[in-house]
Amino acid sequence: MYIKRHIEEAVETVSKMFGAVLVTGARQAGKTTLLKNLTGNMKYVTLDDPILLASAANEPATFFKDFPPPVFVDEIQYAPNLFPYIKMYIDSDKKKGQFYLSGSQQFQMMKNVSESLAGRIGILSLSGLSLREISGTAFNKPFIPNDEYFDARRKDIKEILYSDIWNIIHRGCMPELTANPFFDARIYYANYVKTYIERDVRSLTQVGDEVKFLQFMTVLAATGGQLLNLASLSRDVGVSPPTAERWLSVLKASNIVFLLEPYHNNLTKRAVKTPKVYFHDTGLMAYLTRWPSSETLKTSAQAGAFFENFVIAEIIKSFYNAGILEPPLYFYRDKDQKEIDLLIYENGVLHPIEIKKYADPNRGDTDNFDILDRIPGVKRGTGGIICMYDKLITLKGEDRVIPINFI
Repeated sequence: MYIKRHIEEAVETVSKMFGAVLVTGARQAGKTTLLKNLTGNMKYVTLDDPILLASAANEPATFFKDFPPPVFVDEIQYAPNLFPYIKMYIDSDKKKGQFYLSGSQQFQMMKNVSESLAGRIGILSLSGLSLREISGTAFNKPFIPNDEYFDARRKDIKEILYSDIWNIIHRGCMPELTANPFFDARIYYANYVKTYIERDVRSLTQVGDEVKFLQFMTVLAATGGQLLNLASLSRDVGVSPPTAERWLSVLKASNIVFLLEPYHNNLTKRAVKTPKVYFHDTGLMAYLTRWPSSETLKTSAQAGAFFENFVIAEIIKSFYNAGILEPPLYFYRDKDQKEIDLLIYENGVLHPIEIKKYADPNRGDTDNFDILDRIPGVKRGTGGIICMYDKLITLKGEDRVIPINFI
Protein backbone atom coordinates (compact mmCIF):
# COMPACT_ATOMS: atom_id res chain seq x y z
CA MET A 1 0.00 0.00 0.00
CA TYR A 2 1.47 3.34 -1.06
CA ILE A 3 1.23 6.10 1.54
CA LYS A 4 1.02 9.48 -0.20
CA ARG A 5 4.05 11.57 0.65
CA HIS A 6 3.81 15.32 1.17
CA ILE A 7 7.10 15.92 -0.62
CA GLU A 8 5.56 14.82 -3.94
CA GLU A 9 4.56 18.37 -4.88
CA ALA A 10 8.10 19.62 -4.21
CA VAL A 11 9.59 16.83 -6.37
CA GLU A 12 7.29 17.73 -9.25
CA THR A 13 8.10 21.43 -8.90
CA VAL A 14 11.85 20.83 -8.85
CA SER A 15 11.65 18.47 -11.85
CA LYS A 16 10.28 21.37 -13.93
CA MET A 17 13.15 23.64 -12.86
CA PHE A 18 16.21 21.38 -13.22
CA GLY A 19 17.54 18.66 -15.48
CA ALA A 20 18.06 16.35 -12.49
CA VAL A 21 16.29 15.75 -9.19
CA LEU A 22 18.08 14.17 -6.24
CA VAL A 23 16.14 12.85 -3.24
CA THR A 24 18.32 12.02 -0.26
CA GLY A 25 17.29 10.59 3.08
CA ALA A 26 17.90 7.81 5.55
CA ARG A 27 17.86 4.19 4.46
CA GLN A 28 14.27 2.85 4.20
CA ALA A 29 12.68 6.31 4.51
CA GLY A 30 10.75 5.65 1.29
CA LYS A 31 12.86 7.35 -1.41
CA THR A 32 12.63 4.53 -3.95
CA THR A 33 8.90 4.01 -3.45
CA LEU A 34 8.27 7.75 -3.74
CA LEU A 35 10.21 8.18 -6.98
CA LYS A 36 8.88 4.98 -8.55
CA ASN A 37 5.37 6.26 -7.89
CA LEU A 38 6.15 9.66 -9.45
CA THR A 39 8.16 8.42 -12.45
CA GLY A 40 5.65 5.76 -13.51
CA ASN A 41 6.94 3.75 -16.46
CA MET A 42 10.27 5.59 -16.66
CA LYS A 43 13.35 3.37 -16.91
CA TYR A 44 14.55 2.29 -13.44
CA VAL A 45 18.13 1.32 -12.57
CA THR A 46 19.27 0.36 -9.09
CA LEU A 47 22.96 0.38 -8.25
CA ASP A 48 22.24 -2.14 -5.51
CA ASP A 49 22.50 -4.58 -8.42
CA PRO A 50 26.21 -5.56 -8.48
CA ILE A 51 26.27 -6.07 -12.26
CA LEU A 52 24.75 -2.65 -12.94
CA LEU A 53 27.06 -1.09 -10.37
CA ALA A 54 30.08 -2.63 -12.06
CA SER A 55 28.90 -1.23 -15.38
CA ALA A 56 28.42 2.25 -13.88
CA ALA A 57 31.82 2.13 -12.15
CA ASN A 58 33.86 0.69 -15.01
CA GLU A 59 32.08 2.04 -18.09
CA PRO A 60 30.48 5.33 -17.01
CA ALA A 61 30.81 6.82 -20.51
CA THR A 62 28.52 4.16 -21.98
CA PHE A 63 26.19 3.66 -19.00
CA PHE A 64 23.63 6.20 -20.19
CA LYS A 65 23.76 4.77 -23.72
CA ASP A 66 22.38 1.58 -22.22
CA PHE A 67 19.99 3.52 -19.98
CA PRO A 68 19.26 6.81 -21.78
CA PRO A 69 17.29 9.52 -20.01
CA PRO A 70 14.65 10.02 -18.82
CA VAL A 71 15.79 7.53 -16.18
CA PHE A 72 15.55 6.91 -12.44
CA VAL A 73 18.89 5.84 -10.91
CA ASP A 74 18.56 4.47 -7.38
CA GLU A 75 21.44 4.48 -4.83
CA ILE A 76 23.42 6.90 -6.99
CA GLN A 77 26.03 7.43 -4.26
CA TYR A 78 27.64 4.10 -5.18
CA ALA A 79 28.69 5.50 -8.57
CA PRO A 80 29.59 9.19 -8.19
CA ASN A 81 31.61 8.97 -11.41
CA LEU A 82 28.27 9.13 -13.27
CA PHE A 83 27.74 12.76 -12.31
CA PRO A 84 29.97 14.29 -15.04
CA TYR A 85 28.05 12.31 -17.68
CA ILE A 86 24.73 13.45 -16.25
CA LYS A 87 26.07 16.99 -16.56
CA MET A 88 26.95 16.43 -20.23
CA TYR A 89 23.48 15.08 -21.03
CA ILE A 90 21.75 17.99 -19.29
CA ASP A 91 23.97 20.55 -21.00
CA SER A 92 23.44 19.01 -24.43
CA ASP A 93 19.64 18.75 -24.55
CA LYS A 94 18.58 21.38 -21.96
CA LYS A 95 15.51 19.35 -21.01
CA LYS A 96 14.10 19.39 -17.49
CA GLY A 97 13.38 16.34 -15.36
CA GLN A 98 15.62 13.92 -17.28
CA PHE A 99 17.33 12.29 -14.30
CA TYR A 100 15.71 11.21 -11.06
CA LEU A 101 18.31 10.17 -8.50
CA SER A 102 18.11 8.83 -4.97
CA GLY A 103 20.67 8.06 -2.30
CA SER A 104 20.88 7.38 1.40
CA GLN A 105 24.20 9.15 1.85
CA GLN A 106 25.22 12.77 1.55
CA PHE A 107 28.92 12.48 2.42
CA GLN A 108 30.87 12.06 -0.84
CA MET A 109 27.72 12.33 -2.94
CA MET A 110 27.14 15.99 -2.06
CA LYS A 111 30.76 16.84 -2.89
CA ASN A 112 30.36 15.35 -6.35
CA VAL A 113 26.99 16.99 -6.88
CA SER A 114 28.32 20.42 -5.96
CA GLU A 115 31.30 20.01 -8.29
CA SER A 116 29.52 18.47 -11.28
CA LEU A 117 25.89 19.54 -11.25
CA ALA A 118 25.75 22.98 -9.67
CA GLY A 119 22.76 24.82 -11.11
CA ARG A 120 21.55 21.70 -12.90
CA ILE A 121 20.07 19.69 -10.03
CA GLY A 122 17.36 20.21 -7.44
CA ILE A 123 18.07 18.49 -4.12
CA LEU A 124 15.37 17.40 -1.66
CA SER A 125 15.51 15.52 1.63
CA LEU A 126 12.99 12.84 2.64
CA SER A 127 12.54 11.74 6.23
CA GLY A 128 10.31 8.99 7.57
CA LEU A 129 6.56 9.52 7.60
CA SER A 130 5.36 12.70 9.25
CA LEU A 131 2.53 12.81 11.76
CA ARG A 132 0.48 14.56 9.08
CA GLU A 133 1.10 11.70 6.63
CA ILE A 134 0.35 9.03 9.22
CA SER A 135 -2.95 10.70 10.19
CA GLY A 136 -4.00 11.29 6.57
CA THR A 137 -3.77 15.08 6.71
CA ALA A 138 -3.37 16.82 3.33
CA PHE A 139 -2.12 20.14 4.78
CA ASN A 140 1.44 20.68 3.57
CA LYS A 141 2.89 24.00 4.75
CA PRO A 142 5.98 24.55 6.91
CA PHE A 143 5.19 25.05 10.57
CA ILE A 144 5.21 28.77 11.42
CA PRO A 145 3.26 29.63 14.62
CA ASN A 146 1.40 32.68 13.27
CA ASP A 147 -2.22 33.55 12.52
CA GLU A 148 -1.97 32.74 8.83
CA TYR A 149 -0.64 29.25 9.54
CA PHE A 150 -3.21 28.39 12.21
CA ASP A 151 -6.14 29.73 10.16
CA ALA A 152 -5.15 27.36 7.35
CA ARG A 153 -4.26 24.46 9.66
CA ARG A 154 -7.67 24.48 11.39
CA LYS A 155 -9.31 23.55 8.08
CA ASP A 156 -7.51 20.22 7.93
CA ILE A 157 -6.93 18.88 11.41
CA LYS A 158 -7.14 15.30 12.67
CA GLU A 159 -7.58 14.33 16.31
CA ILE A 160 -4.78 12.12 17.61
CA LEU A 161 -4.99 10.18 20.88
CA TYR A 162 -2.38 10.71 23.59
CA SER A 163 -1.57 7.00 23.53
CA ASP A 164 -1.17 7.04 19.75
CA ILE A 165 1.42 9.81 19.96
CA TRP A 166 3.56 7.79 22.35
CA ASN A 167 3.15 4.65 20.23
CA ILE A 168 4.47 6.60 17.23
CA ILE A 169 7.33 8.09 19.25
CA HIS A 170 8.31 4.62 20.47
CA ARG A 171 7.77 2.75 17.20
CA GLY A 172 9.14 5.45 14.91
CA CYS A 173 8.05 6.72 11.52
CA MET A 174 9.56 4.33 9.00
CA PRO A 175 6.99 3.62 6.26
CA GLU A 176 7.37 -0.17 6.46
CA LEU A 177 6.59 -0.21 10.19
CA THR A 178 3.60 2.08 9.72
CA ALA A 179 2.21 0.05 6.83
CA ASN A 180 2.68 -3.20 8.79
CA PRO A 181 1.53 -2.53 12.36
CA PHE A 182 2.13 -6.16 13.37
CA PHE A 183 5.85 -6.07 12.53
CA ASP A 184 8.08 -6.33 15.58
CA ALA A 185 9.84 -2.97 15.79
CA ARG A 186 12.80 -4.37 17.74
CA ILE A 187 13.54 -6.97 15.05
CA TYR A 188 13.10 -4.30 12.36
CA TYR A 189 15.55 -1.86 13.96
CA ALA A 190 18.06 -4.60 14.79
CA ASN A 191 18.25 -5.44 11.10
CA TYR A 192 18.14 -1.76 10.16
CA VAL A 193 21.21 -1.00 12.29
CA LYS A 194 23.06 -4.07 11.01
CA THR A 195 22.37 -3.13 7.38
CA TYR A 196 23.21 0.52 8.02
CA ILE A 197 26.61 -0.29 9.55
CA GLU A 198 27.47 -2.94 6.96
CA ARG A 199 26.42 -0.90 3.92
CA ASP A 200 26.47 2.84 4.59
CA VAL A 201 29.04 3.17 7.36
CA ARG A 202 31.65 0.98 5.73
CA SER A 203 31.40 2.92 2.48
CA LEU A 204 31.62 6.29 4.22
CA THR A 205 34.57 5.77 6.53
CA GLN A 206 36.97 3.22 7.90
CA VAL A 207 35.30 2.07 11.13
CA GLY A 208 37.82 -0.20 12.77
CA ASP A 209 35.50 -1.35 15.55
CA GLU A 210 31.86 -1.76 14.55
CA VAL A 211 30.89 -2.68 18.12
CA LYS A 212 32.22 0.65 19.35
CA PHE A 213 30.45 2.48 16.52
CA LEU A 214 27.16 0.94 17.67
CA GLN A 215 28.04 1.93 21.23
CA PHE A 216 28.68 5.46 19.97
CA MET A 217 25.20 5.54 18.40
CA THR A 218 23.70 4.28 21.65
CA VAL A 219 25.42 6.88 23.83
CA LEU A 220 24.37 9.57 21.39
CA ALA A 221 20.75 8.37 21.59
CA ALA A 222 20.89 8.50 25.38
CA THR A 223 21.99 12.13 25.22
CA GLY A 224 19.48 13.21 22.56
CA GLY A 225 18.28 16.78 23.02
CA GLN A 226 21.35 17.78 25.01
CA LEU A 227 24.25 20.03 24.08
CA LEU A 228 26.76 18.11 22.01
CA ASN A 229 29.83 17.13 24.03
CA LEU A 230 32.24 15.22 21.83
CA ALA A 231 34.88 14.98 24.55
CA SER A 232 32.43 13.24 26.87
CA LEU A 233 31.16 10.98 24.08
CA SER A 234 34.67 9.91 23.14
CA ARG A 235 35.49 9.10 26.79
CA ASP A 236 32.29 7.08 27.25
CA VAL A 237 32.94 5.00 24.14
CA GLY A 238 36.72 4.80 24.46
CA VAL A 239 37.70 6.44 21.18
CA SER A 240 39.65 9.59 20.37
CA PRO A 241 37.82 12.93 19.94
CA PRO A 242 38.76 13.06 16.22
CA THR A 243 37.23 9.59 15.77
CA ALA A 244 34.06 10.68 17.60
CA GLU A 245 33.86 13.75 15.38
CA ARG A 246 34.29 11.65 12.25
CA TRP A 247 31.62 9.18 13.37
CA LEU A 248 29.22 12.01 14.12
CA SER A 249 29.80 13.31 10.58
CA VAL A 250 28.90 9.87 9.25
CA LEU A 251 25.65 9.80 11.23
CA LYS A 252 24.76 13.28 9.98
CA ALA A 253 25.66 12.44 6.39
CA SER A 254 23.51 9.33 6.39
CA ASN A 255 20.52 11.19 7.85
CA ILE A 256 20.48 9.39 11.20
CA VAL A 257 21.05 12.47 13.39
CA PHE A 258 20.86 16.22 12.93
CA LEU A 259 22.38 19.11 14.83
CA LEU A 260 20.19 22.00 15.92
CA GLU A 261 22.37 25.09 15.92
CA PRO A 262 22.12 27.76 18.64
CA TYR A 263 20.90 31.22 17.73
CA HIS A 264 23.50 33.89 18.28
CA ASN A 265 24.73 37.06 16.64
CA ASN A 266 27.48 39.56 17.32
CA LEU A 267 25.40 41.15 20.06
CA THR A 268 24.47 37.97 21.98
CA LYS A 269 27.67 37.67 23.96
CA ARG A 270 26.24 35.31 26.57
CA ALA A 271 24.62 32.84 24.16
CA VAL A 272 26.15 29.38 23.93
CA LYS A 273 27.55 28.37 20.55
CA THR A 274 27.36 24.59 20.93
CA PRO A 275 24.68 22.69 18.94
CA LYS A 276 22.21 20.13 20.27
CA VAL A 277 21.98 16.66 18.79
CA TYR A 278 18.70 14.96 17.80
CA PHE A 279 17.67 11.82 15.92
CA HIS A 280 15.56 11.96 12.76
CA ASP A 281 13.64 8.87 13.94
CA THR A 282 12.66 8.40 17.59
CA GLY A 283 11.93 4.71 16.97
CA LEU A 284 15.62 4.10 16.28
CA MET A 285 16.46 6.22 19.32
CA ALA A 286 14.12 4.09 21.48
CA TYR A 287 15.59 0.87 20.12
CA LEU A 288 19.16 1.97 20.85
CA THR A 289 18.29 3.01 24.42
CA ARG A 290 16.38 -0.25 25.07
CA TRP A 291 12.88 1.03 25.85
CA PRO A 292 10.65 -2.06 25.57
CA SER A 293 7.30 -0.28 25.22
CA SER A 294 5.64 3.10 24.79
CA GLU A 295 4.21 2.77 28.30
CA THR A 296 7.60 2.50 29.97
CA LEU A 297 9.01 5.26 27.77
CA LYS A 298 6.32 7.86 28.44
CA THR A 299 6.71 7.53 32.22
CA SER A 300 10.52 7.49 32.16
CA ALA A 301 13.04 10.19 33.00
CA GLN A 302 13.80 10.39 29.25
CA ALA A 303 10.19 11.05 28.24
CA GLY A 304 10.67 14.81 27.95
CA ALA A 305 13.76 14.42 25.76
CA PHE A 306 11.98 11.96 23.45
CA PHE A 307 8.92 14.21 23.16
CA GLU A 308 11.09 17.23 22.36
CA ASN A 309 13.07 15.23 19.80
CA PHE A 310 9.86 14.03 18.16
CA VAL A 311 8.34 17.52 17.92
CA ILE A 312 11.48 19.10 16.45
CA ALA A 313 11.86 16.24 13.95
CA GLU A 314 8.22 16.75 12.89
CA ILE A 315 8.77 20.47 12.36
CA ILE A 316 11.87 19.71 10.28
CA LYS A 317 9.78 17.33 8.14
CA SER A 318 7.26 20.11 7.50
CA PHE A 319 10.07 22.16 5.95
CA TYR A 320 11.71 19.24 4.09
CA ASN A 321 8.37 18.21 2.58
CA ALA A 322 7.85 21.75 1.32
CA GLY A 323 11.20 21.55 -0.49
CA ILE A 324 13.20 23.58 2.04
CA LEU A 325 16.51 21.78 2.46
CA GLU A 326 17.86 23.91 5.32
CA PRO A 327 15.03 24.73 7.75
CA PRO A 328 15.56 28.05 9.60
CA LEU A 329 15.48 26.44 13.04
CA TYR A 330 17.58 27.25 16.10
CA PHE A 331 17.49 27.12 19.89
CA TYR A 332 18.59 29.67 22.46
CA ARG A 333 20.59 29.10 25.61
CA ASP A 334 22.80 31.50 27.53
CA LYS A 335 25.40 31.22 30.25
CA ASP A 336 22.71 31.84 32.88
CA GLN A 337 21.06 28.58 31.73
CA LYS A 338 18.05 30.43 30.32
CA GLU A 339 16.79 28.50 27.34
CA ILE A 340 14.19 28.51 24.57
CA ASP A 341 13.69 25.07 23.04
CA LEU A 342 13.17 26.20 19.47
CA LEU A 343 13.36 29.41 17.45
CA ILE A 344 11.85 29.57 13.96
CA TYR A 345 13.23 32.39 11.83
CA GLU A 346 10.96 33.86 9.17
CA ASN A 347 11.20 37.19 7.35
CA GLY A 348 13.40 38.79 9.99
CA VAL A 349 11.24 37.53 12.88
CA LEU A 350 12.07 34.90 15.53
CA HIS A 351 9.15 32.75 16.68
CA PRO A 352 9.87 31.15 20.10
CA ILE A 353 8.63 27.66 20.94
CA GLU A 354 8.69 25.67 24.17
CA ILE A 355 8.04 21.93 24.05
CA LYS A 356 6.36 20.20 27.00
CA LYS A 357 5.21 16.59 27.20
CA TYR A 358 2.39 17.38 29.62
CA ALA A 359 -1.13 18.71 28.94
CA ASP A 360 -1.36 21.57 31.47
CA PRO A 361 1.02 24.36 30.39
CA ASN A 362 1.06 27.63 32.30
CA ARG A 363 1.97 31.24 31.57
CA GLY A 364 5.33 30.85 33.29
CA ASP A 365 6.43 28.41 30.57
CA THR A 366 6.80 31.35 28.20
CA ASP A 367 8.80 33.61 30.56
CA ASN A 368 12.06 33.05 28.70
CA PHE A 369 10.53 34.39 25.48
CA ASP A 370 11.18 37.86 26.89
CA ILE A 371 14.90 37.26 26.41
CA LEU A 372 14.42 37.95 22.71
CA ASP A 373 13.12 41.44 23.47
CA ARG A 374 16.47 42.31 25.04
CA ILE A 375 18.61 41.27 22.06
CA PRO A 376 19.35 44.29 19.85
CA GLY A 377 18.22 43.87 16.27
CA VAL A 378 15.87 40.96 17.04
CA LYS A 379 12.14 41.10 16.38
CA ARG A 380 10.07 38.62 18.36
CA GLY A 381 7.09 37.06 16.66
CA THR A 382 4.22 34.95 17.91
CA GLY A 383 5.17 31.70 19.60
CA GLY A 384 3.79 29.18 21.98
CA ILE A 385 4.02 25.91 23.84
CA ILE A 386 3.67 22.68 21.88
CA CYS A 387 2.21 20.09 24.21
CA MET A 388 -0.45 17.41 24.70
CA TYR A 389 -3.32 19.82 25.43
CA ASP A 390 -6.14 19.29 22.93
CA LYS A 391 -7.16 22.89 22.06
CA LEU A 392 -5.41 25.78 20.34
CA ILE A 393 -5.86 28.68 22.77
CA THR A 394 -4.17 31.95 23.65
CA LEU A 395 -2.01 31.63 26.74
CA LYS A 396 -0.31 34.99 27.16
CA GLY A 397 -0.24 37.98 24.84
CA GLU A 398 0.08 36.56 21.33
CA ASP A 399 1.57 33.26 22.48
CA ARG A 400 -0.56 30.13 22.28
CA VAL A 401 -0.95 26.65 23.66
CA ILE A 402 -0.37 24.54 20.54
CA PRO A 403 -1.66 20.94 20.44
CA ILE A 404 0.83 18.57 18.85
CA ASN A 405 -1.57 17.71 16.02
CA PHE A 406 -1.36 21.35 14.86
CA ILE A 407 2.27 20.90 13.77
